[in-house]
Amino acid sequence: MDEGEERDLIVRAKSDPEAFGELYRRYVGRIYNYHYRHTGNPTEAEDLTSRTFFRALRSINSYRDKGASFQAWLFRIAHNLVVNWYRDTSRHPSVALDNAPPLHSPVQAPHEYVEAQEERAYWLQMLAGLPEDRKTLLILKFVEQMSNMEIAAVMGKSEGAIKALYHRTLISLRDMIPEGWPDEV
Repeated sequence: MDEGEERDLIVRAKSDPEAFGELYRRYVGRIYNYHYRHTGNPTEAEDLTSRTFFRALRSINSYRDKGASFQAWLFRIAHNLVVNWYRDTSRHPSVALDNAPPLHSPVQAPHEYVEAQEERAYWLQMLAGLPEDRKTLLILKFVEQMSNMEIAAVMGKSEGAIKALYHRTLISLRDMIPEGWPDEV
């Protein structure tokens, strides 16, 4: 769908629930993935995703195309919910019991699977140590493949601030990697 078609769909969505449903189908996977990457919990991600689209539906009449994409507007809503989620979970921590990793992978040899899981755990641990805004930046940049302008709209910052944050984030990640990695992981 090109930008013109999406703009028409957004205008229709202000009065037609079916049109909003098309927008939902287009973005639900990306919004869910964004929430899942922050929470690591499918139930929390589903809840945050439904709240994101509920707020979007409730606010669709106030949406104005101000140069940022509709996607950036949706991710801004999702970002605000994630910020609230981080604040709430830091006050009331919990442990998820239903997120056990699979025991084996039928595609890989056991030692390859273990090595891949160790590397993945190492990266997740490094990312978990980053502040929320830096995690959000990396998710939007590398997973959602958004431009700096779109990320700036989502995070409520200037494009220059996003570039500076990106630079600082990469430097801090580089400094966290031990010498000789990945052999040490």
